[in-house]
Amino acid sequence: MSELYPWQQADWARLQALRNRATQGLLFQGMKGIGKLALALNYAGALLCQHLKHDGMACGVCPSCHWFLQGTHPDFRVVQPESETEEVEAGKKPSRQISVDQIRGLADFMAMSAHQGGRRVVIIHPAEAMNSNAANALLKNLEEPPAGLLFILVTHKPQLLLPTLLSRCLSFSLAAPDAEIATRWLVAQGIKNPADALAVSGFSPLQALLSAGDAGLDAREKLMRSIRQPVRLDVFALVDALQKTEPVLVVQWLQQWCYDLILYKLSGKLRYHVNEESAIRDLLASVDVLNLARLQSVLQTAKRESRHTLNPRLFLESLLFTYCQLLK
Repeated sequence: MSELYPWQQADWARLQALRNRATQGLLFQGMKGIGKLALALNYAGALLCQHLKHDGMACGVCPSCHWFLQGTHPDFRVVQPESETEEVEAGKKPSRQISVDQIRGLADFMAMSAHQGGRRVVIIHPAEAMNSNAANALLKNLEEPPAGLLFILVTHKPQLLLPTLLSRCLSFSLAAPDAEIATRWLVAQGIKNPADALAVSGFSPLQALLSAGDAGLDAREKLMRSIRQPVRLDVFALVDALQKTEPVLVVQWLQQWCYDLILYKLSGKLRYHVNEESAIRDLLASVDVLNLARLQSVLQTAKRESRHTLNPRLFLESLLFTYCQLLK
């Protein structure tokens, strides 16, 4: 178990009221990058702990906690895609899905009685990664679960889960982190310009930390410098500068920029680029709102295609030429 993130204190307090509630499934849902899995792991560890602390956290020293921290607890399982683990055969491309075999592989675990005579916990993360066969197999387990067994499904895309699966789980929604608390946490992690990093990430502090850690902010700044003035934008030079950046990230940054352009055009407000008001005002002086709507539509399509493009360079060049055409 790890310490709770500072923005999770209220969520943890709400969880304590569910400890003795009879339910076979919990659905942890909330925006990406706020620590849903970490909270689920802490909750699972607390359910299995033999000597809880006064705040409901696991003690970290009892035999149960020792097994949990070592990843060997007989009453606990985590099911996730191969791409989220290190156990992948050499030369094999890790799967991004949770397969039906992984869900069926829980049969022996479910058939056994609890090692300590108490609770047993299975975490499925991310739940939306289950393919249809896996989801249906889990549904059968949720219909008639063994006594004391709890499934915790963790997701930021509950709309992708089967309605029948959702109906058998108690929904536990995690609130978006308070911006001030998240900013202070990023400062403690050594992040420069934490407010900007948080806004760029869509106000997901863990995403902000990840982006800052892999030079994502530097790549974004190169993009921002160029798209402020579409008339002067050198598409080929910009794509060269972004060649090591995932296309999906570039599309996401462009979507945030487009969102603020539309928002400022209609209301004079900004969400993601609060320090760019002057540049946005100048840009919008000669841009028709219909072209902004067209750009938004183009970016929505691009977001779907960005993870599967065969030629990232050509993909970005086409997207940026379209941007220039619509905003010149």
